[in-house]
Parts: sequence; C-alpha cells; structure tokens
Amino acid sequence: MEHSAGLAEMAKGDVETDTAMPRHVKIAIGLPIMAAFVMILNETVMSVALPKLMNEFSVGATTAQWLTTGYLLTMAVVIPTTGLILQRFTTRAVFLTATALFAAGTLLAGLAPAFGVLLVARVIQASGTALMLPLLMTTIMTLVPPAVRGRTMGLVSIVIAVAPAVGPTFSGLILDSLSWRWLFLSVLPIAILSLVVGAIMVRNAGEPGTVRFDVLSVLLSAVAFGGLIYGLSSIGESASGHTPVHPAVPLVIGALALVLFVLRQRRLQRDEAALLDLRPFMNRSFVVGVTLLFVTMAALFGALILLPLYLQNVRDLSTLKTGLILLPGGLAMGLFGPVVGQLADRFGPRPLVIPGTVVMAVGLGMMGAIDSGTHIAYVIATHVLACIGIGFAMTPLMTSALGSLDAHLYSHGSAILNTLQQFAGAAGTALFITVMTRGANSSADSGSTAVEAQAAGIQDAFLWGAGLGVLGIAVSFLVRNARPPAGGEPVPIH
Repeated sequence: MEHSAGLAEMAKGDVETDTAMPRHVKIAIGLPIMAAFVMILNETVMSVALPKLMNEFSVGATTAQWLTTGYLLTMAVVIPTTGLILQRFTTRAVFLTATALFAAGTLLAGLAPAFGVLLVARVIQASGTALMLPLLMTTIMTLVPPAVRGRTMGLVSIVIAVAPAVGPTFSGLILDSLSWRWLFLSVLPIAILSLVVGAIMVRNAGEPGTVRFDVLSVLLSAVAFGGLIYGLSSIGESASGHTPVHPAVPLVIGALALVLFVLRQRRLQRDEAALLDLRPFMNRSFVVGVTLLFVTMAALFGALILLPLYLQNVRDLSTLKTGLILLPGGLAMGLFGPVVGQLADRFGPRPLVIPGTVVMAVGLGMMGAIDSGTHIAYVIATHVLACIGIGFAMTPLMTSALGSLDAHLYSHGSAILNTLQQFAGAAGTALFITVMTRGANSSADSGSTAVEAQAAGIQDAFLWGAGLGVLGIAVSFLVRNARPPAGGEPVPIH
C-alpha cells in the first residue's frame, strides 16, 4: 500500500556502499529534472507575452491574464492529489503521463487558432507540471542516500528558483525577433525528447499500491486550493480596481472547503486512505522547514513580479533588456544550488539557512532604496544578493523538511511542500502588488508624476519584502540539524 514499501528489491550487484549513485538512479533523477526545468520555464514566459497575445486574439488584460491564472489554478488543484497518485501508480507511469501531458499541451499552444484553445493548452501543460514536481522530490528522497541528498536537492533548486527567473529572459529573446508561438514550439522538441527517452530508459520504481480513491476529497481539494489561489491572485487586481469578483468571495469559499478537507483527511488517515496525508505536520522539522520555505518563496516571486514592472514601466526598458538584467540573479541561484547542497550534506541546514535568510533580507532592504534614477548595476547587484540568500536557504530547507519524515510519507510531504509553494507564489505576488498599488496611488495623490508614483510604490513593496525577510530570520533560528528518521535509507529500483 505504501509507495516506498512496495518497491521491488534491487538485483544483486546494484547495491553500493559508497555515496556514488548507480546509472539508473541518475537517469531516474536527471530526466525529471530536465523535464521539470522546461515546464517551470514555460510557466513564467506568459507575463511578458501578454500584450502581444491581447493584440493577436483581441482580448482584454483581464481575459489574457487567465493564461497565467489558469496555470496556477490547475497546479493548485492537481498537486494536492499527487500524494495519492505517487502511491497508487509507479514513478515510471507518472513520469510518462506528466511528460505526455506537457508535450501535448505545448504542441496545442504553439498551434492554437483561438484564445480558448490556448487557455485549454495551458491547463494541459499545467497538469503535467503539477505531476512532475512532487514526483521529482519523492524520487530523490526515495532513491538517494541521505548523505548526498543535499547536493541532489540542490539541482531541484535550479528547477524551482532558476527556471522562473530565466523565464522572462527566454521570453524576451524569443519575442524580440519571433512570433509568440515559438515560446512553445522552441521547447516542444525537448518535451518530446524527454518523453521518448523516458519511455526507453526510465525504470519502474515499484508496484502500484491499493490506495482508495476518495472522490469527495478530490472535490473539496479542488474548491479549497483553487479558491484560495484564485483569491490571492485576485488581490493585486482588486487593488488596481480590475477584478470581476471580489477576492473575499473565493478566499472565504476556499477557506471553508479547506476546513472540510482537513477534517476529511484526518478521518481517512485512520484507514490509510487520505488523499493528502497530513501527518507530516506533526513533525516539527517539517513544519519549520515548510514555513520558512513559504516565506522565502513569497519573497522570490514578489521580487520577480516587481522588478520587471520597475524596469519596464519606470525605466522604460524593453522586455529583452529586462530579461537580461534579471538573468544574473537566476544564474547565481543555479551556480550556488549544488554547492549549497554539498555544504548542507556536510554541516546540516542550520549554518546555511540562518545566514541565507539574513542575506535575503538585506538584499530586499537594499531594493527598497531603488528609485527612478538608480543605476542599473545597483539593481542587478541587489537582485543577485537576494537570490543568493534565497538559494542558501532553499536547498537545505527542502532537504531537511522532507528528510525528517518517515519514508512512507515522502510522497505526501512532497505534495504538501509543492502546494505551499504555489500558495507562497500567489501570496507573495498579492502582497507586493497590493502594497505597490496603494503606495503608488498615495504618491500620485500627493502630486507625483505617474513614473515617480510607481517608483515610490515599488519602494514600499520592497521594504515590506525586507520585513518578510526579517520574519524569515526569526524562523530560521528554529531550524535544527536533525538526523533522518529510521527508514530514510534509499529504496532500490528495478
């Protein structure tokens, strides 16, 4: 019934006593990392392309925004179900399903003749992405020895943090000379290659379990997480006066559904039949880890929203230049990710997480000094500083949070972690955009020009981000260097 417990024994000779990983384990991890990077990269390219799509399909900004909102909602609905999915189906089956969905959605998006078709394509893409991220984390926790999990999880930070940062750069490069369709068609060969190679080389990591599928839990999950994400995503639009539904409506409905969902899962846990097992929240290290990850991811996505607005609306830079300015921060996280992972394996999370959150808070605080005349080099430097701080915190936190769980809870812990990351992105965006909008309106009422008012609003938002960083510093002192629980050793695959 439990995913890891149902894995078949490894053939003789595959077991290794050192920390080197067998070839089939590297394939089982490497392919999902490559696929997930492309998927998350494609998630963040739409914001830059929306003006072109509005002209192409003759739709307004509120309608066009559903290409991003719909993606987030689909992720929020699907990810909570992955705890059960990863127990009921083999990792090979889930990988092939995820890559097939993403490839099909990408092809449909590249050929979309109408806006409605493009929106459906984005939902299909998001379904594949939502399956891939928990699969990647669960695979690492299941197959990688605890002694080297940090450096392997460091590669995941490239997917989670670097891909969103690189997305605007990629989008700017494409849109500078090609049609928006190439945002999808250019990554389609990689998606198809991942599917073909996966079908040939990815080996089964276990037999399907006999976990019961509870329809009511799925419905409650969809309403709860979908409503909360949509409500948070609508707060920024509401601050600008552009939203068809007041954010309080979906937030209240989502919150009520979440209460019912939690009660339902607690009852089903008694029979090991929960859609999303909530027992990871009984583990102190897991709770501290995901709480701090929530704070850091909210800061990251808030910065990713504000900086393009500053560079394009205040500094009047092109999408291509905006993407290139944001690129060093993303690259910094990518370069430091594996190094931080190795340090986490050696010293544990605490010596890295505390200074990491301090550096993040300092970087965000320095961004609060940005105005309409700030030198671009300063903008790049502060962004890189904040990204390095987030990078130093993220990898150890993911490793320690999931590593603190019993093996049979890995899939549910991964689902919880990825769901909270979606919340963090929506909450960080809502906070930063709301503060920016209100600050800009206040400055405009005082007689500032439109550019000066927006610059002032962005300053306010970054200072709130620095406050978020200070909260992260306080939580970071609760992180402990704990040994993994019994049963945390890697499980063989066949």
